[in-house]
Amino acid sequence: MRAGRVAQRRRTRKAIVDATIELLARGATPSVNDVAAAADVSRRTVYLYFPTFDQLLIDATVGALSQPAVERALSRAVPGQDEEARVEDMARAMQRVTPEIERLGRSLIRLTVDADERPSDHGKPRRGYRRLEWIESALAPCRARLDSSSWRRLVCAMAMVVGWEALIVQKDVCGLSASEGEDLSVWAARTLVRAALHEARHQSRHPR
Repeated sequence: MRAGRVAQRRRTRKAIVDATIELLARGATPSVNDVAAAADVSRRTVYLYFPTFDQLLIDATVGALSQPAVERALSRAVPGQDEEARVEDMARAMQRVTPEIERLGRSLIRLTVDADERPSDHGKPRRGYRRLEWIESALAPCRARLDSSSWRRLVCAMAMVVGWEALIVQKDVCGLSASEGEDLSVWAARTLVRAALHEARHQSRHPR
């Protein structure tokens, strides 16, 4: 049941952001009413997912700018390509951002971190639905080899080593260059895949 609710929340958030991206692409700044109508949700629902309209506009702008590169990387995957190679392509595409996209990403993190958390927010992701979709797509070849718990843990762990938060730690905490940070994300992502599959093989040979 919980997994179903999480999936529904992701779909709702995606609908809101995608509607905003489409409206922005027409050359005008949409209103909350415009977004709600385009996404077929209420104004209240928009504000449940995005406490400030600025947060929604930034999220949509980041998506419009960064999404094509990642989706091109995922589309280049060929049948039989191993999951580590797919994950590397995804990670490199996600970590290669322009200064403008990085600035927007930092603003998005600040807006979501600074927002007051309300009880109704529990379990509702504040950002990152695209990241989870991209990770799940890259990891698709190994889905059948992992049970549901191991799959979710791998996807969540992967979300910690690619994306805005990882980029900021690499630059601000570790003092790495952009290329060093990118290589680190790739190494961490590959290591997680390898560890998850090794654990799954061990469990299949030595069931409890």
